[in-house]
Amino acid sequence: MFSEDSLVPISALQHLVFCERQAALIYLERQWADNRLTVEGSHLHAHADELGRRSETRGEVRICRGLALRSLRLGLVGRADVVELLRLPEAEAASGAALPGVAGRWRPFPVEYKRGKPKRDTSDKVQLCAQALCLEEMLDVAVPEGALYYGRRKRRYPVSFDAAMRQHTEATIQRLHRLFASGQTPRAKREPKCSRCSLLRLCLPDAMAPERSAAGYLEGALRALAKERG
Repeated sequence: MFSEDSLVPISALQHLVFCERQAALIYLERQWADNRLTVEGSHLHAHADELGRRSETRGEVRICRGLALRSLRLGLVGRADVVELLRLPEAEAASGAALPGVAGRWRPFPVEYKRGKPKRDTSDKVQLCAQALCLEEMLDVAVPEGALYYGRRKRRYPVSFDAAMRQHTEATIQRLHRLFASGQTPRAKREPKCSRCSLLRLCLPDAMAPERSAAGYLEGALRALAKERG
């Protein structure tokens, strides 16, 4: 079990899967920079949270926004964009969670909002699965599935939290704890995905390439700057 002061953010898991150096820059060095993609993502999250931290009921579903999450077993803390709680029929009630002051038994269904479209990597799925693991610990109930909502497609994509997904998520959580414990930012490595990263100018992967001299990098950076300014 982890102590309260050793919990790491659930949101860092997505960054870690995308790039370990990006995760370190954001969460160890506290660096950040927006680009069009991050701004669009922030607007989408704001839309998901526009009704505040309140919950509402729609038929047999209770909708909770901005729900605080924590797992002492995994050492995680954070918030869920949306958790839908489905009221279970009497025959399935034993497998549901009891909610304080609310009649019936309920099954949690986490929903994470993302801009763009489904990714090739598992970053979004790992983040969502980690939320489910927190909900299971907090409510003492199984959370078999959730969904990712992508703003560009304007639709949900179901995510099953099977054994393989859970194992992958827990292994990623362990990697994140090792990164935080090390306190060290990994060396930059230029990859095609770097062009999509808002921290590109803070990370400077080209400057750290072993085959390039400092003078060569500076010359290229000045040419790029001159090109941007027309």
